[in-house]
Amino acid sequence: MSAIFPKGFDTTVRLAGGVALVAVAAVAAAGLYLTHPRQADTGYTPLQPVAYSHKLHAGNLGLDCTYCHYTVDKSSFAAVPPTEVCMSCHVRVKDKSPKLQLIRESYATGEAVPWVKVHRLPDYVYFNHQAHVTAGVSCVSCHGRVDQMVEVRMVQPLSMAWCLDCHRNPAPNVRPVEFVTKLDWKPAGDPAELGWKLVQAKHINPPTNCSGCHR
Repeated sequence: MSAIFPKGFDTTVRLAGGVALVAVAAVAAAGLYLTHPRQADTGYTPLQPVAYSHKLHAGNLGLDCTYCHYTVDKSSFAAVPPTEVCMSCHVRVKDKSPKLQLIRESYATGEAVPWVKVHRLPDYVYFNHQAHVTAGVSCVSCHGRVDQMVEVRMVQPLSMAWCLDCHRNPAPNVRPVEFVTKLDWKPAGDPAELGWKLVQAKHINPPTNCSGCHR
């Protein structure tokens, strides 16, 4: 005896199958988008051992980036500030705050605070902070408006494609060197137009060959 299905059963099955296929395709598309090199790691916000607010220090108080990251224009690496830099203020400011207990212990023992690196590049990638900063590439181009972040997060993917986009057209990211750490600075006119003039004046020609970043 053959099974008896209600009228319209075939149409329902077809519709359900279509909906399922669309759902699978949507999930797959979302997965590809989120794992694409241009998106991977963006939004990464690690928990730090001490709740340091860049918004308070760099934003509200106006500390310049180079006060803490003092090698950024002199070295290939931007220094993770030693505890002595913190204590240059906090030996007097909020010197009893329980939130700074780990800082005080580090200062007393000489053991570094285990800060968690936010912006990470693979070991096979060579990146020179000094070359970029002295060329006029602002902190904001790679790190975003850190002066507005309570917790620092990745806002750019730092992927090869992303870096190459800038190397092929650096003008929009080049500004006068004196404004590199002024994260809220904006030119009077088109940033790319000013940047192009600076690129020509400084003969900036970023490498796009493999050996430029893989050495």
